Amino acid sequence: MSGMAARKSERLLNLLIMLLVQRNYVSKERIRAILYPDSSHDGFEKMFERDKEELRSLGVPIEVGNMDPLFDDEPGYRIPPDRFALPDVSLEADEAAVIGLATRVWEHARLAEATTEAVRKLTALGVPLDVSALDIAQPRLSADEPSFDVFWEATQERCPVEFDYRRPGEDTSTTRHLQPWGVVRYSGRWYAVGFDTDRGEERVFRLSRVQGEARRAGKPGSYDVPPGTDVRATAHRLAPAPTSERATVLVRAGAGLALRRNAESVEVGVPGPDDASAWDRLLVSRSGPGLADELLGYGADVRVEEPAELRDRIVERLAAVVGAGTGEARA
Repeated sequence: MSGMAARKSERLLNLLIMLLVQRNYVSKERIRAILYPDSSHDGFEKMFERDKEELRSLGVPIEVGNMDPLFDDEPGYRIPPDRFALPDVSLEADEAAVIGLATRVWEHARLAEATTEAVRKLTALGVPLDVSALDIAQPRLSADEPSFDVFWEATQERCPVEFDYRRPGEDTSTTRHLQPWGVVRYSGRWYAVGFDTDRGEERVFRLSRVQGEARRAGKPGSYDVPPGTDVRATAHRLAPAPTSERATVLVRAGAGLALRRNAESVEVGVPGPDDASAWDRLLVSRSGPGLADELLGYGADVRVEEPAELRDRIVERLAAVVGAGTGEARA
């Protein structure tokens, strides 16, 4: 990762962690003092606005509210865990656990390096860290998005990208050229948003449809993002409309807290796949195709009863993981 992209990633992760681990709203002045100490007033305002929008485009719900509900004073910022929650994790709250947990903010090795360093710095600055809060920030990447690095770094550096792309329903791919404006999670998928120089207009590309490795095709600073661009709004406007998936799943008692919180129905104490645990049956639904990813994250604590297509998809993904690392699996 280049120096500029690494600094940007570290700054974003500092902001994410700081807003996530503190239960109350954080004032803009406190954010500036801790995370942007060397910036001028105008420089801080611009960077802070960009960083907030960058995190929001990655699926991070940043809330704005008054610091004191009794007075109409300056606004504060926070990330509400209940709108961003995955299952609770019980860990000892020592520094090693904090850092180990924080490396999963993004399940992605190169961004995890920046996450770890961000946590170390915040710990050194005396920012209180809530380890249970850190684990809920997981916009997941899968093996279907191997070019995420290239698009992410090119976005930070304003560097054009060239890649082979296969559209749905087509057997062959075509070479595309993009000036990426941002990488966005929308409807359970990751998209690169930017200006398609071949078509002369803004476009979105689903990263799982990129064939092979994406390649840099120019120098950093080759273009500017149009003023006022909202990459999330562009993705919502240009990407396919989200679909909805429903499933009946068995969940081990005490597990799947986020699934339970949003379930349409819960049937307690049903027969499960083993006699050693108590199980519940949940009816869950999600917008977009990301339900398989979410259920995979629960491991052996969740079993899909129906639809069979979803169950088969999950089994296929697990088999692919085992096949890719048979040595590790045998160990």
